[in-house]
Amino acid sequence: MTTDTLSRTDLAVRRINPNIGAEIVGADLTRAQTAAEVATITDALVEHEVLVFRNLDITVDHQIAFARNFGELTVHPFSPNMGDKPEVIVLDNHKDNPPRLTDVWHSDETFRDDPPLGTMLLCRITPEIGGDTLFASMTCAYEGLSDRMQRHIDGLEAVHDFKPFRTLFSGTDKDRAKLREMEDKFPNPTHPVVRIHPVSGRRILNVNPQFTARIVGMKESESQALLDFLYQQTLIPDYQLRVRWEPGQMAFWDNRATQHYAVHDYWPQRRRMERVTLMGDRPFGVETAETVGGDKIAALRTKGLTEGTGETARRQFER
Repeated sequence: MTTDTLSRTDLAVRRINPNIGAEIVGADLTRAQTAAEVATITDALVEHEVLVFRNLDITVDHQIAFARNFGELTVHPFSPNMGDKPEVIVLDNHKDNPPRLTDVWHSDETFRDDPPLGTMLLCRITPEIGGDTLFASMTCAYEGLSDRMQRHIDGLEAVHDFKPFRTLFSGTDKDRAKLREMEDKFPNPTHPVVRIHPVSGRRILNVNPQFTARIVGMKESESQALLDFLYQQTLIPDYQLRVRWEPGQMAFWDNRATQHYAVHDYWPQRRRMERVTLMGDRPFGVETAETVGGDKIAALRTKGLTEGTGETARRQFER
């Protein structure tokens, strides 16, 4: 491979919303990506948090090969996987297979010690109407909080659990044994309520109603009240991107910095999606970042609400 090939890229990155989302134009996923193309997409993912690719004519093998440019793929322990390719999750919902468990705001698999870096979701079949996916920037969600609230939550930690998937196990001896096996494999990790993005240094609100169980060191009532308030930040339209799917369209999102919600309004129509997931690393919080990164990381601010005009945008509580 020549130096010219390594440096060549015809990709364009087009911002969709001011705070979250960009479209990647000119990507050919049927061939190997150049180093420059991988770098462009990687940088765009960190900056825009959700990337949309349109009009793709690719096989599942193309999707897998493309994803491996950005890290190692993982196998989901609970979701329906493609038989000969277990790293591919198949979400094929129709009248005989209603969608389940995804119409809740969440970041993928935070019940792991090392939640995923990112996820690629490829649309194969769309319903006639409905079936959108909503995304929310959790960097903007953090930045939109008051300074006092930010200081309050910066050092907190929360316990995470695979709680929605517990409903997949019945009361039989076999299922109880399998549930105990999964509890041993995923033993309620503790993650910072505010995590630091390992690339950008931005602060991210890191709790979600699907997998967060409680905040460490608080009474149950205190924990739930604070979590309910923090969960509501995904509902602010300024932080959201709504993706309307078409066959051959793919979204690649930074799971460290976003949450998403799959709308179930299309059922009993059919909707088929194929997903691959990239292995991540263990989240670290503000105190760790300031210890290892010093002033450089501590000084980094989130994008979106404070960039573009040279002035600090008013946040939700100031309006």
